[in-house]
Amino acid sequence: MKSSVAMQRMFGKVAVSLCHVTGQTVLRKLYQEGAARLQFPGNDRGFFEGVMINTSGGMTGGDHIIWNIQMGRETTATFTTQAAERIYRALGDTIAKIDICLSIDEKSRLCWLPQETILFNRSALQRRMQVELADYAELLLCETIIFGRRLMENIERAFFRDNWIIRRNNEIIHAEALWFGPNIAEDLITSVFLNGNAVVSNLLLIAPNAECFSEKIGAIIGRSGGVSSWNGKLLARMIDRDFYSLRKRLIKLIELLNNGGDVPKIWSI
Repeated sequence: MKSSVAMQRMFGKVAVSLCHVTGQTVLRKLYQEGAARLQFPGNDRGFFEGVMINTSGGMTGGDHIIWNIQMGRETTATFTTQAAERIYRALGDTIAKIDICLSIDEKSRLCWLPQETILFNRSALQRRMQVELADYAELLLCETIIFGRRLMENIERAFFRDNWIIRRNNEIIHAEALWFGPNIAEDLITSVFLNGNAVVSNLLLIAPNAECFSEKIGAIIGRSGGVSSWNGKLLARMIDRDFYSLRKRLIKLIELLNNGGDVPKIWSI
């Protein structure tokens, strides 16, 4: 009788905390486990930058990564990824999981700007983001999803679930729930979803001046998306047929919402 053997799955976890020392944001604590790593490239722009790395090169069903970022009072930082996160075909009913926990203390600002996530055919991903904001804390968040690679394969079946819960002083101020699949090819052509497009990018700014950007952002997005702003929040979405076309507008949006700051340099590598 042949016995089944459970396949080894990838796990990774990073927990990092930042603090304010003599006018600068510096590393306070860092914990790394498994395939998750965090690097801190130097820059000449005077802010703290962290680059998240998945050393396994991608994810499949059963894999799990946890990113835990804690920002102390009066800190400013940008976090991005070394490359696009690739979600490959899952076996059976297994699901890849990404858990993101962000804590931003008073008078601090976090720019969460990972590079795109690519879903391949028959992949399955559940991503959960929990954000805790203190008074006067600001957040700029951008997440981009690419559904397949047109030149490599068509994406017919896949599962993607994305949940955001953002609180200020333990009170929910923003929540998002996005669910595609399993017949994802049908979802992509539906007019209320992507209308035949293959890329979607979501941006959220929580800051006192967030509502001031609506008009300029709307002009950049055009008809391929939309923008809403209310109560110190701005939410923008863009769709496109390919990421290269969307990326040009996405960079303009981030630079505008990031007080004129550039996107992370690693985006151009």
